[in-house]
Amino acid sequence: MKEFDEEYIKNIEHIVEMHDDVAAKKILEDLHPADIAELYQDLNLEQAEYLYRLLDGDKAAEVLMELDEDDRKKLLHDMEPEEIARLYVDHLDTDDAVDLIQDLDEEDRDEVLSHIDDVEQAGDIIDLLKYDEDTAGGLMGTEMLVVNENWSMPECIKQLRMQAEDMDEVYNVYVVDNEDRLRGTLPLKKLITHPSVSKIRNVMETDPVAVKTDMPLDE
Repeated sequence: MKEFDEEYIKNIEHIVEMHDDVAAKKILEDLHPADIAELYQDLNLEQAEYLYRLLDGDKAAEVLMELDEDDRKKLLHDMEPEEIARLYVDHLDTDDAVDLIQDLDEEDRDEVLSHIDDVEQAGDIIDLLKYDEDTAGGLMGTEMLVVNENWSMPECIKQLRMQAEDMDEVYNVYVVDNEDRLRGTLPLKKLITHPSVSKIRNVMETDPVAVKTDMPLDE
């Protein structure tokens, strides 16, 4: 984590006061999202809002999720729902988007949802908001790689390439049957070491760790 000395903070404050967008963007480009969130602690709300509006969508969303809940609420408080949807929600995975929307008043939630460009994402968020935030369902995201146990490895790889185009991070590949019931997981290593296997079910790992959506977090 980067540490900001008094001189650094004063320079930032001067840049903000002068509304020097070029200099501010240059500084923000060189900082990790977690460092920008840390910088927020040393600025007032107006200064922080100025800097956040200079970030591109992906980085702005990352910074927002690095903030603690109280700071995030302060930052969002004076923003229009359309701006929240455009700057942040559109660039978040569904689980993070749900966390953000849960920080808003109910009226603002509906307004933000109405401005999400991706209709499918909006639908997924609405579904996830139905779960209590203190349950497993409240932690879920809908972004995942899913393959059918009856697919051949070449077909599996073809489908995974298409699915992965819309994902920033890939950790697991889930295997389902023809009824979309979870059957196991497919280690990525086996995609390389078993390129010509006849069926996914022959190399998948069975008995995946799973919980019900209503299971409390402490369990």
